[in-house]
Amino acid sequence: MPLLIVRNDITKMKVDAIVNATNPMLKMGGGVSGAIFTIAGRRQLQDACDVIGHCAQGDAVITPGFDLPAKYVIHTVGPVWHGGVAGESEQLADCYTHSLELAKKHGCESIAFPLVSSGTYRYPKQEAMNIAISAISQFLFENDMTVYLVVYDAKAFMLSKQLFTSIEKFIDDNYVEEQALLYRRTSARYQRREDIERNNFEAMSNLSVGSSNRSLDDIVNQQDESFSESLFRLIDQRKLKDSEVYKKANIDRRLFSKIRNSDYHPSKNTCIALAIALELNMDQLKDLLAKAGYTLSKSQKSDLIIEFHIINKQFDILQINEALFTFKQPILGA
Repeated sequence: MPLLIVRNDITKMKVDAIVNATNPMLKMGGGVSGAIFTIAGRRQLQDACDVIGHCAQGDAVITPGFDLPAKYVIHTVGPVWHGGVAGESEQLADCYTHSLELAKKHGCESIAFPLVSSGTYRYPKQEAMNIAISAISQFLFENDMTVYLVVYDAKAFMLSKQLFTSIEKFIDDNYVEEQALLYRRTSARYQRREDIERNNFEAMSNLSVGSSNRSLDDIVNQQDESFSESLFRLIDQRKLKDSEVYKKANIDRRLFSKIRNSDYHPSKNTCIALAIALELNMDQLKDLLAKAGYTLSKSQKSDLIIEFHIINKQFDILQINEALFTFKQPILGA
């Protein structure tokens, strides 16, 4: 883990391997394939492909990356769309599975895929995306690798019209309301600042009264449960394995180890991903975020999208990321 969806040029991805969606004869194509050959060096990459000679549909082969930032290029042959009645979905899933297994065999820790078959092979983008996510997720539940799905824009994601409308309405109902309060918040800013300063002064005064027998250690030792303590208490209560949690949270095992074994302070993104993996409700999520010094804000669209899914008890982080990506918000995990 994790699976990350990014907008980028796949030829610029600094990963161990990038995937080239190719033809059975492994000849340079147009579009993304042409760009891969051009950056790698057309002659040298084509010569390496010619040595291999052929790749069956759904299978994958590997060559050096030559002048690309990636060490390897994995070439896979996706199916042409024939309406879904010719075994296309199984063949497309095989493209991802065989490519990942080949990357694993060659010691790759990171790999970047295009959305295979969704271009000139006319595979419907949403179905192609669903198959990609499913195949990659199945691999990652048994293996550790960082996988990037590289797309040019949100058009690769086509949330159902009903779901898109529901999320959009939820954002509008809450986000607009928050913006309506902005003027009042701004005008009250100076008054709040004065109140905070006065309250801080009173709190410090109260600490000094009648507390001469309390040491600084006494005060510090009475602090609340930390984020890590709260997180692992919740994991234990649910009788979950660490691997179940960090994979459901779409975060890297090494990052999770830092949280468990040190005083590492996770980002808000990571905290939310872990809360979703634990399937916390809104109150529990807010409590856990507060342990790390974060909160949800109705002025942040990403927070509202998270809230929408939790309220509706939708805890599949990849589905949540699909919605975040569609609304041009940062995705969870990593």
